Amino acid sequence: MRLCYTSKAKSDVECAFAWYEKQRKGLGSEFLTCIEATLMNVQAYPEMYEHIYADFRRASIRRFPFSVFYTIEKETIIVHAVFDNRQDPEKMERRIIHDENAPNKT
Repeated sequence: MRLCYTSKAKSDVECAFAWYEKQRKGLGSEFLTCIEATLMNVQAYPEMYEHIYADFRRASIRRFPFSVFYTIEKETIIVHAVFDNRQDPEKMERRIIHDENAPNKT
């Protein structure tokens, strides 16, 4: 399946990468490697991960306290967010509800 990121998801990854790189040089790259591994699993088994809200699914990222929120649309997996699990979970729900690109919000 093809993989697409929303602009918000791209921004999430860029911000987290920059933060981890400031903590320790190379840690941002390790973060990206873990995201890539998670997304490879999502691409291989897109329906394996739990539904969170409407058509949204969540895949936890190994080793880092983040989750990938995505939807499956035809032959495409759309990554809507790469969310820091230490944040208020309601923040993620509000973001999904108000995402103009979100499918089937009911």
